[in-house]
Amino acid sequence: MRPPRVAYFPDSFHEVNGVAHTSRNFVSFAQRRDLPFLCVRASGSRPRQYLFETEGNLQTLELPRSRISIQMEKDLFFDPLFFRYASLIARTLRAFSPDVIHITGPSELGIFGAYFAWKLGIPLAASWHTNVHEYAARRLAWLTSRLHPGIDHAIESSALAATARFYGLAKVLFAPNAELCRMLEATTHRPCHLMQRGVDTVLFSPQHRTRPAGDPTIILGFVGRLSVEKNVALLPVIARELTALTHRSVRFLIIGQGAEEQSLKAALPNADFAGVLRGQALANAYANMDLLVFPSHTDTFGNVVLEALASGVPAIVTPDGGPKYIVRDHETGYIAQDADFPQSIASLLNDPPRLARMRIAARDYAETCTWDAVFERVYAAYPYPSKP
Repeated sequence: MRPPRVAYFPDSFHEVNGVAHTSRNFVSFAQRRDLPFLCVRASGSRPRQYLFETEGNLQTLELPRSRISIQMEKDLFFDPLFFRYASLIARTLRAFSPDVIHITGPSELGIFGAYFAWKLGIPLAASWHTNVHEYAARRLAWLTSRLHPGIDHAIESSALAATARFYGLAKVLFAPNAELCRMLEATTHRPCHLMQRGVDTVLFSPQHRTRPAGDPTIILGFVGRLSVEKNVALLPVIARELTALTHRSVRFLIIGQGAEEQSLKAALPNADFAGVLRGQALANAYANMDLLVFPSHTDTFGNVVLEALASGVPAIVTPDGGPKYIVRDHETGYIAQDADFPQSIASLLNDPPRLARMRIAARDYAETCTWDAVFERVYAAYPYPSKP
């Protein structure tokens, strides 16, 4: 029984976000297992020429975006001239002869993947990584708040309908949590399987904590894009209310970049802004936190939450989106409404034995999550009849 030959078209690969993080681990999984795998992606460094590489059964086609690419986020772009690669992608796909084409969203890469799946008669799989409909509503809130009440809901519904039509082109879907799977099955009438996230428990570990045991400072961490859809405006509110509730030295460590960075720096003058961290520097930063504060309502999973738990750091999250499926309320952290964040954090900081138990439970839970198990389930669900 041979494994399927998979052509993978990720929206993002070199950037700092959940899609890129998952995609890099997916390629690593295929390479470890010596599976026939083609990754077609946009280059991160923007070389002038495309790059094609082969290493064992892994093939990579990196394509630079044009100078007129539209910036969607600090490090995310959409290239309206990407169609210039149509012939190159077609030749590469025909030479590779995939059994399945897997896309991650409606980017130029996803559009090409869906087109060639139709053109070449290859089954299409699509994984949902970003709640683009919620992002659209939140990013236009500054405008819709001045217009007719309820228009933000109409924008979100229209964006969801359009995205669902695109995902409906696939034979099988993947999503990071059960709630999204139910939504996708209802809107696309396609089967949906879980594609959760794994974590590197060697890199992210309590062993990397370097703070003195008696350090009285409380470090609250946030890791992620500093943008409106991450609800980062709640962080200054939490800081002000915690000071009144605890009368203790509480300090925020903010890791990430984004459009809201300057406003956050003005509102949190005592916070440490570390920018984007990777690898060991990120692992050390997690391990030195006392609690991860993640107020996003739109994340489909929340890789940073799982990385914090692996580092022995409990997390407080909202009851919306994917992080609530990672945090076990009152065991590895808290699930709270925005207004309850300060009080929930204060109650935990005022109970050191409970915090210590949560740190142990967080690490224990993270050790049950592996990337290999995640991608083995993906391969098992591909729309591919096994061949001798």
